[in-house]
Amino acid sequence: MEGDCSSKKKVCVTGAGGYVASWLVKVLLSKGYTVHGTARDPCDEKKNGHLKNLENALENLQLFKTDLLDYEGLCAAIVGCMGVFHVASPVPDNVSPVANPEEKLLVPAVEGTRNVLNACLKAGVRKVIVVSSAGANMVNPNWPMDQDIDESCWTDTEYCRSTKNWYCLAKTIAEKEAWLHAKESGLDIVTICPSIVIGPMLQSTANASSLHILRYMKGSSVRVDNREFPLVDVRDLAKGILMLYENNEAKGRYICSSFGLRIRELVDKLQCLFPDYKYSTSFAEVQQLNSWKLNSQKLQSLGWVFKPLEETLKDVVKDYEEHGLLAN
Repeated sequence: MEGDCSSKKKVCVTGAGGYVASWLVKVLLSKGYTVHGTARDPCDEKKNGHLKNLENALENLQLFKTDLLDYEGLCAAIVGCMGVFHVASPVPDNVSPVANPEEKLLVPAVEGTRNVLNACLKAGVRKVIVVSSAGANMVNPNWPMDQDIDESCWTDTEYCRSTKNWYCLAKTIAEKEAWLHAKESGLDIVTICPSIVIGPMLQSTANASSLHILRYMKGSSVRVDNREFPLVDVRDLAKGILMLYENNEAKGRYICSSFGLRIRELVDKLQCLFPDYKYSTSFAEVQQLNSWKLNSQKLQSLGWVFKPLEETLKDVVKDYEEHGLLAN
């Protein structure tokens, strides 16, 4: 009986050293799960060293050297696992243009998803949670302006191609690939679509969303587009991901977003909490494509709750300070 319980608590997390995946691994280990994590180079201390310091990591975490395009490596990591959390996906920093977007973003996101799901099918995995993105919901010029975006809304892939929005294109096609796989194979798949993820970091390097906030807090001379910036705390996201795995009633897609605000509002809130930093002061108004209010009611109906925005922002800045990221 003990062995059966242990088997059910063995899961795999792809891209274990990433920002979101690290927090998910932390939560899983704290809940008694045995975790197989995939990593391009498990010995890279800068990218993955923090995982070894997590509670219960010594006994219950094993890292496998593989990447999304290595099917055999993924099979080795997933075999024996009852559940898989597919988190790994390339994320641009949104500061510089993406060179060779098809190769850098689309191929690993789409083919990688296909490889992970095929490996899950081969291993007899019970359930798969695919971490997609609200970017697979939000970019739709045909969605009514006054209507909140819910799980029925899909990003327009042709619009993404025409506007060179490669990240949202990759996430949308990859999620659609997951649903096609579920239909054809019968694999139990649930997807979660988080908005912009912020919060304390477990790894040593700043993630893409952190780079934005750091830029706003350092008083960049570049005029900032006052665009929508819907947020979710990485810790709330990790708990939401696990909730979908553990809840047998969870089906389909789930938007995961706590707050909707524009960048200028975010900067104003940060400045009120931490007035001593030099903030961006020049903002350019941008026209909305459609309603950017993300509706997380479906996830909340399962019991998902999120932290107050002020708590998240305080924890974020404290974390940046401790990492020395706000020093000029």
